[in-house]
Amino acid sequence: MHITHISYFLPEKTLTNDDLAIEYESNWNSKKIYKKTGIKSRHIATTETTSQLAVQAAEKLFSESGFSKDKIDFLLLCTQSPDYFLPTTACIVQDILGLPTSCGAFDFNLGCSGFVYGLAITKGLIAGGMAKNVLLLTVETYTKYIHPKDKSVRTIFGDGAAATLITHEEGDPCKIGEFVFGTDGKGASNLIVPAGAMAMPKSEETAKERVDEQGNVRSLNNLYMNGPEIFNFTLDIVPDTVKSLLAKAKLSMDDIDLFVFHQANKFMLDSLRDKIGIPDEKFYVNMEDKGNTVSATIPIAMKDALDEGRIRRGDKLMLVGFGVGYSWAGCIVEW
Repeated sequence: MHITHISYFLPEKTLTNDDLAIEYESNWNSKKIYKKTGIKSRHIATTETTSQLAVQAAEKLFSESGFSKDKIDFLLLCTQSPDYFLPTTACIVQDILGLPTSCGAFDFNLGCSGFVYGLAITKGLIAGGMAKNVLLLTVETYTKYIHPKDKSVRTIFGDGAAATLITHEEGDPCKIGEFVFGTDGKGASNLIVPAGAMAMPKSEETAKERVDEQGNVRSLNNLYMNGPEIFNFTLDIVPDTVKSLLAKAKLSMDDIDLFVFHQANKFMLDSLRDKIGIPDEKFYVNMEDKGNTVSATIPIAMKDALDEGRIRRGDKLMLVGFGVGYSWAGCIVEW
């Protein structure tokens, strides 16, 4: 059982820091945005839906890998921006891709930890004899939730989709290793789209725009993030997650060839690297021209690291996702 191939797809439209600086006037210039986020540009889905991005990533994977669609026996799709409340987006993608009707398919709703959870579900399906070839799609169009005058989140998030193929043949060693998980729903309100579902249906009242103390504009229909609380949560939980994962896998920091964390923002990642004590050459960051694509950040980063020669056969990777929920997860993967 191992990851066979990763591909990703990003929408054509980009939003640069220069574009944002023009909108947000001179006190919020391009260099200031980059210093705070580590991001210079991000890709934005305009008319594209989550299913369309997912299909583009999957088609790219099949083209690049040469793997036959007919061999896929399970499709997992992680998103928090589905095409519809129902049906599940995975069913729509299965049909468009022409995957076998004998293929299992479902969505799961997770954000920044979603890729690691997806690997865990995949491992369970394969270990239980229910699947051999799993297509894991992590895809978000978060920018559709963002108010154009809310610079607290507009500077950070981008849209994108990643497709990951996990395969297993009889006798194959398992290269998807130990996992650790965590959940703390007390932090749910710190990264949320309050209105739109059953707890708070959209209405004229939820659509009313409000201005916060920093001058950001949003309504209850838009994405809200309490940046300081998310930052504190991350600095508190991620170092312990790394420690627990190493202990469970019976590994040391020196045994890990590359650490690939959720690409939240560069300031947060640099703070985590310093606190945990990860050498710079073992810590991968690639968000400069992509932004935070939520559940897609880790596989996109892995693909870029592979293309750059930062990951080689036999390398041990530590993958850690953390954020909205609060939810976090980590795992060890051997390439």
